[in-house]
Amino acid sequence: MERTNEEWLVDLQSEDKADAIEDLRAQLVKGLRYTLYSRVDTAVEPLAEDFAQESLLKILDNLDTFRGESKFLTWAQKIAVRVAFTELRRKRWTDHSLEALTTAPDGISLFEPSFMADETPGPEDRTSQKGLLLLVNRLITEELTERQREAMTLLMLKGLPMDFVVEQMDTNRNALYKLMHDARVRLKNRLEAEGLTPEDILAVF
Repeated sequence: MERTNEEWLVDLQSEDKADAIEDLRAQLVKGLRYTLYSRVDTAVEPLAEDFAQESLLKILDNLDTFRGESKFLTWAQKIAVRVAFTELRRKRWTDHSLEALTTAPDGISLFEPSFMADETPGPEDRTSQKGLLLLVNRLITEELTERQREAMTLLMLKGLPMDFVVEQMDTNRNALYKLMHDARVRLKNRLEAEGLTPEDILAVF
């Protein structure tokens, strides 16, 4: 059933928001399929699922910024498209196969932290990157629960598909979304307490 803007906001912020989250995820995947179809040379469905997952977390984190100037789904899809294009540019998935991008010749996953930095950073950049990686690692250790750390490692650092992580952690999609959402909020709050923003972290890499 189609929701109004107000209904989306209420449903996504209610205690019983599982159905609304799943409905929004399905809409994001549908829109991303069309967006990605002519822009990638690998299977669209896994990318649409992964980008929808990342977008959903960002949308849930920023519900308070929705001003109602457009339909909620239009606003949400714009966020999803921005996330997808950012990830496509960063990983260069438009020019290479997914397998080639996610695995180095020695078999190590390119989602490991050692691959996050520029290939040719200068000495100052290397020092900044190392310092921030150590900081992020410390914050993850101090702020997140063991289960939140496991989910973040599997999804964001190792880049594993959500369905695999759901099975690996013996949970379901909605519970995993909530786990990641709560983890991101805790890290965001801690970064702010340290005088940093996520943009400050990304700017160094």
